[in-house]
Amino acid sequence: MPPKKAKGKKGKKAPMLIDGVDTSTMTRDQLEQFALKLKEEMEREREERNFFQLERDKIRTFWEITRGQLEETRYEVRHKDHEVEMAQELADVDTKHIMQQMKHLQYENQNKIGEIRAEAMTQLKLAQEDHVAQEQELLKDKRDLRRLLREHDETHELQIQQLKMKHNDEMAEARIQFQREAKDMELLHEEKMKALKNEVELVYRMQMFEVEERKNTQIQRLIASHDTAFNDMKNYYNDITLNNLGLISSLKEQLEALRKQSERSDRTAAEMMADNRKLKEPLEAAQTELADLRRKMEHFERDRNQLARLKARNTYVEKQLKALTWETETLLLRNDTLKKEREELKLKFDDVVMELQQKTGLKNVLLERKISMMEREGEKRDLLLKQTQMICGASGDVTQNMQKQIASSLDEKNKLIDELRYELVRVIKAHDDLLATYESKLTQFGIPQDELGFEPLRLSEKHRYLCGPAGLVTKNQ
Repeated sequence: MPPKKAKGKKGKKAPMLIDGVDTSTMTRDQLEQFALKLKEEMEREREERNFFQLERDKIRTFWEITRGQLEETRYEVRHKDHEVEMAQELADVDTKHIMQQMKHLQYENQNKIGEIRAEAMTQLKLAQEDHVAQEQELLKDKRDLRRLLREHDETHELQIQQLKMKHNDEMAEARIQFQREAKDMELLHEEKMKALKNEVELVYRMQMFEVEERKNTQIQRLIASHDTAFNDMKNYYNDITLNNLGLISSLKEQLEALRKQSERSDRTAAEMMADNRKLKEPLEAAQTELADLRRKMEHFERDRNQLARLKARNTYVEKQLKALTWETETLLLRNDTLKKEREELKLKFDDVVMELQQKTGLKNVLLERKISMMEREGEKRDLLLKQTQMICGASGDVTQNMQKQIASSLDEKNKLIDELRYELVRVIKAHDDLLATYESKLTQFGIPQDELGFEPLRLSEKHRYLCGPAGLVTKNQ
């Protein structure tokens, strides 16, 4: 019997998931589509699995083939290594054999070189002997050639002398012949010159005759032309004379008319002179008035120019006045600022001087007290030393040593006193220089010394000229 199931309420059924998709809520169509989709995916997965299996088989076959090739290659490499070793051994044997052969060949070569050298020496000696014999023969031939050359030179010189003599004879004959021909040519040319001269003179005479004929004809022609011109001129002047006579008669008539007109003009001029004398006085008055007016006009022009200059001067002066006014205002402002600065400087200087006076006074007092105390201590020590010497009655050496020590200590103290005095005098000098500089500045700016507001401290001459060092010196000192 199968086991009984426990009674009770059934639990809720869990949803069915396929590939992450809940299929419990799908319809039939959706399930069919989902099944088709799953089938397609299964087919694709199967194809991919088959493809990967084929690829795996290919890779395995390739690996096996490659492993076989690797084994074969390793076997071949071992075989080649063995062959290389055998070839190396054979090469070593061949090298040894070749070295032995080279040694034998070198020995044979040296023997052959020795034999060849001996043969060469013998041949060289024979060649030297042959060369010496040839040299002797050549020297002999050279001497023979020199002798022949000397004989040839002598014969050549004789031939040259003979040729020179022959040439001189020929030159003399040629010179005589040329002189004869030159004389003949001179005579011939003289005859030709005479004939040519006669011909030229004949041509010259003919040309001169022709020129004279042309000149005579030209003179006749000029005389005829001058006669005709003279007749024309004579007729012209006769006509002019007749015309001038008629003109003179007409001019006389005109002169008479002009004389009458002149008389009338003289009468008119006399009347005009009388009128002029009557009008002369008003004219002179008018001229004097005109001169006065011209003079007034000149004064007016001069006054107008003067007025223009004065106007320009006035404008220039006004500009200068404005500039000076502005400059005065600026100077007043600057004066105010300078007064303020002066008051500030005065206050600062008063403070500085008071502080310096207090410091110098205090320092001087301290230095004087210190000097007096040191002097008193020195006197006390001297007294104590003398009393100690008197009481102890020490020996001379000890006394001298003590005196030396005391003298050295006194020298040091005196040096210190001098240094302190020098410092005191330097401070006094600085104080006096400062006061002198301040007073010179007051004088420079035109400020009376009564406006200081305090009485400067003046040290006595005793303190001033203790040591006389070259202290501070100011620029305005």
